[in-house]
Amino acid sequence: MLRIHGSARSRAVRTLWMVGELGLSYDHNDILPRSPGTRTPEYLALNPNARVPTIEDDGLVLSESMAINMYLAKKHNSPLYPADPANEALMWQWSLWETDRLDRQITTYANHTTALPEAQRDKATADAAWAEIEPALTILNAALTAKPWLAGDAFSVADLNVAGALFRGLSMDWSRWPALTAWLALCWSRPAAQKAKAQREA
Repeated sequence: MLRIHGSARSRAVRTLWMVGELGLSYDHNDILPRSPGTRTPEYLALNPNARVPTIEDDGLVLSESMAINMYLAKKHNSPLYPADPANEALMWQWSLWETDRLDRQITTYANHTTALPEAQRDKATADAAWAEIEPALTILNAALTAKPWLAGDAFSVADLNVAGALFRGLSMDWSRWPALTAWLALCWSRPAAQKAKAQREA
């Protein structure tokens, strides 16, 4: 059986969303990032980076949530995995773009504006993160203004990967980017996304 290591309160929420879309059964090792569970000899043998998520699937050990989602969708012949090579390339493009332009930056911004205790927040750090986030959101909004989905004519792994990574955006005021805001809400309204969200908020 598929085994997922990683709490829904981490990047593993993207993988939990994906398995919901695919209707897969799985065993869940619910460990938080940087928790003792990520530093056991058993876990480090699976992922020496001590990060989550990691999956074990039919002898394959795989980490990095974006790669995991692509693998699972393709393995299970899901229509979420683009069959057209051009759309497949767009899936890769947007997934890699998000990890470079928004993933770390949004986490940093959220930590230093709301998530961390006030005494640990640093305004300069938050401002520096926002200076990177703002133009990236403008780029994404422009793409979603031109067409409703990131890789083809329907919701795909590209949308799941990027929207999954932008979970914190659901609680931020992004009204300056209306196409992005509408797309993000639509992605997260899917039943599998709502289930993953409930796991994260439990």
